[in-house]
Amino acid sequence: MSTRDYVEKDYYAALGVSKTATQADIKKAYRKLARQHHPDANKGDAASEEKFKEISEAYDVLSDEQKRKDYDEARALFGSGGFRVPRGANGQGVPFDLSDLLGNASGSGGLGDLFGNIFGGGRTRQASRRGADLEAEVTLSFTDAADGVTIPLQLSSPTSCPTCKGSGAKPGTATRVCPRCEGTGMHSRNAGGFAFAEPCRDCRGRGLLVDDPCPTCAGTGEGINTRTLRARIPAGVKDGQRIRLGGKGAPGERGGQAGDLIVTVHVLPHQLFGRKGDNLTLTLPVTFPEAALGASVRVPTLEGQSVTVKIPAGTTNGRTLRVRGKGMTKRDGSRGDLLVTVEVAVPQQLSDEAREALASYAAAQHDDPRAHLNSVAGAK
Repeated sequence: MSTRDYVEKDYYAALGVSKTATQADIKKAYRKLARQHHPDANKGDAASEEKFKEISEAYDVLSDEQKRKDYDEARALFGSGGFRVPRGANGQGVPFDLSDLLGNASGSGGLGDLFGNIFGGGRTRQASRRGADLEAEVTLSFTDAADGVTIPLQLSSPTSCPTCKGSGAKPGTATRVCPRCEGTGMHSRNAGGFAFAEPCRDCRGRGLLVDDPCPTCAGTGEGINTRTLRARIPAGVKDGQRIRLGGKGAPGERGGQAGDLIVTVHVLPHQLFGRKGDNLTLTLPVTFPEAALGASVRVPTLEGQSVTVKIPAGTTNGRTLRVRGKGMTKRDGSRGDLLVTVEVAVPQQLSDEAREALASYAAAQHDDPRAHLNSVAGAK
């Protein structure tokens, strides 16, 4: 990232967040804007493509704690045109040329090294940097979430322009060191007893001049990398679960390792089955005679095969029966259980024969199911 970018670009404004925004706020704002301005959703719209580049660049800096710290420090130092030199004992400003410290510093330990590390434009050797983490969302059917599935994901991330390899110059030509700032990207300006450091006007803080710009990136050296990868979603994944795929994020800078890809999974509901932890749930309608006398009934499973469940005599409405090993796949490869909840079905219409049979049953049944209510309440 050039000095110009750090000083002149307001990444917080690009994402529509405050300078005190949390990482969660930054991530939420980026995801919303990325979906809105993604090139795939705005084909042929140059303005949306430019906006997508802008928010991607902003997110790349603000989502990385070290980059964000460097950016905030740079804005604090030079965002207002420089910094004030301490006043001397006589109360007057001590005039000196910042280029002695910034542009012509030699060796190590000077301010030239410090600013070179902050801006990435000094004469010190730049360290490698890990690539940014990328995020994606997928929606799976209930069955795919239970069994696991491999899905294709299309990702877009900032990268060097493929035509000029990030130099900004047209292929076959080269950049040249800016003679005004001597490649530092900064220029010192004297104002009375003060010296101010400001981005070089000629190279706009980059330290390099491009005489013949690259036709692809218009001299910025930046591009968008779109790639498709296949991601394995493990069996038993839950709705809202976040899966981290190491090394599948944005490429690292200057030889640094790639970031990670974080996939948020959304699971669609099933028509029959629910989920409770690693167990599946199912509501099983039974008739009154089956609940009262007991029965063996066939019950469907998520695998597509049915199993026999024994309903004990005298089963009450709402009782839960357990079928072991027919639930969701766990991390260790074992499976949870199928929890079958009995629901006594009350017929809405009765034939004359059924009505007569129930009347005979009522006459023969002498137990009062509400006797304990009257006993506890003391009713007469």
